[in-house]
Amino acid sequence: MSYKDHYMRTVIITGASDGIGAAAAQQMASSDIRLILVGRSPEKTRKVAEALGAEHHSADFESLEQVRELGRKIKQSCARIDVLAHNAGGLFPGPRRTEDGFERTFQINHLAPYLLTNILIDQLLQSRASVINTSSIAAKIYGRLDLDDLQSWKNFRSNRAYGNAKLANILFTKALHARFHEQGLSAVAFHPGVVATNFAADSTNYFRWIYHGLVARFLTTSTEGGRRLSHFITSAPGTTWVSGEFYGSNLKPARTNPAAYESSIVQGHWRQSAAMLDVEW
Repeated sequence: MSYKDHYMRTVIITGASDGIGAAAAQQMASSDIRLILVGRSPEKTRKVAEALGAEHHSADFESLEQVRELGRKIKQSCARIDVLAHNAGGLFPGPRRTEDGFERTFQINHLAPYLLTNILIDQLLQSRASVINTSSIAAKIYGRLDLDDLQSWKNFRSNRAYGNAKLANILFTKALHARFHEQGLSAVAFHPGVVATNFAADSTNYFRWIYHGLVARFLTTSTEGGRRLSHFITSAPGTTWVSGEFYGSNLKPARTNPAAYESSIVQGHWRQSAAMLDVEW
């Protein structure tokens, strides 16, 4: 690791092989940022990273062992982490149990980023970092949280499972703020807009029609969604945005699912997630 790497601002973006993650990376690529891109596809991630002169790793969040290995590699190579942007996720048919025993939508959207943050927490605290969580208005529209069924196994519907997973991103944001903001960590969740990407490509419900049918021409572009992601990555918490809050696609604070404002739910969700992953903070 060079002297320069110790003092450059280090930004990690997951879900960066295409869509708004790749767009944000392209918008931010510069000589004064150490940009580390993470994607599921090794080929696509490498192609995006090489075009920008960025570093890259591949990891499929459907495998928690791959997440752990990713965390080990990043810990070993990064003396500091200034921004960890959790952007990987998606809506999937199901329910489908992963090799780790969790429902796929819940694991990819919530448990994997929760685990990666846990692995990297020391560097994040030392750097007084920001954790950016790409969430969705689906948390409010479709989220129906049941603390006895966080993974939505009961009466599974892909839109409900996705809404609960995106609500989990917001609950995670609020818990990070409550636990670590006094130590310098900031966290925010935001809705990037209804973006025309390959989102929901594997789904069989009406989301596939919205994102990949005729309606797609009226959706937000990846470029615009990327600008919203890069806004939170490049701007300063405490001035441009407030730690612990959820923001809409207009980059202003927005109301979300009522569960996000219940401290007992925020903390209960955090504890259950930690127990599922057998991690300590």
